[in-house]
Formats: sequence, C-alpha cells, structure tokens
Amino acid sequence: MILEVAILTIRQGLTREFEASFKEASRIIASMKGYVNHELQSCIENDHQYILLVHWETLEDHTVGFRESQPYQEWKALLHHYYDPFPTVEHYEQVQLDH
Repeated sequence: MILEVAILTIRQGLTREFEASFKEASRIIASMKGYVNHELQSCIENDHQYILLVHWETLEDHTVGFRESQPYQEWKALLHHYYDPFPTVEHYEQVQLDH
C-alpha cells in the first residue's frame, strides 16, 4: 500500500470554501480504482494549512490511474485554484520493523 502525502496551503480567507469544495471532491477520489481511503486534517498552528493523506493500493493507481483520468480534471477544477503555493505531493511506503 502507498501513502500519498500533500501539504495544502490555502489562499487566505478561502478555507471554508475550500472545505466545502473538498467535501464534493472527496466523492471523486473515492470512486477511483486502487483508492483505499483518505483524510484531510487542518493544521492547528496555521489555520490556512491542511494535510491530505490518501492510501492507494499501488503508486500507479495514483500517478497514472487518477492523475491521467477524466475525473481528475473535475478534481482540479474544484480544488487547484485554492492552493498558494501549489502543493508538493510525495508518496511513502511502510517500513517493516521486525524485531
């Protein structure tokens, strides 16, 4: 399983609108092949910053299946205009810590 991590910095004064749009956009990502789950958390120290965590079955489910899909265009239209700067997205995999 892959964990997608994005720090989202939202333009000042638009956090309520962003959250409403994100709620709508959540149905898009949840419908994609390889999607497992996601969560959006707001930052306590910076009220216009969020972290998005998405679990995917494979890296390609996100980088190809989602990002190259028609539903991604709707996702972009709903959310990308809120970001300043545009977020860096990174992917992680669990480290097995056998004792």
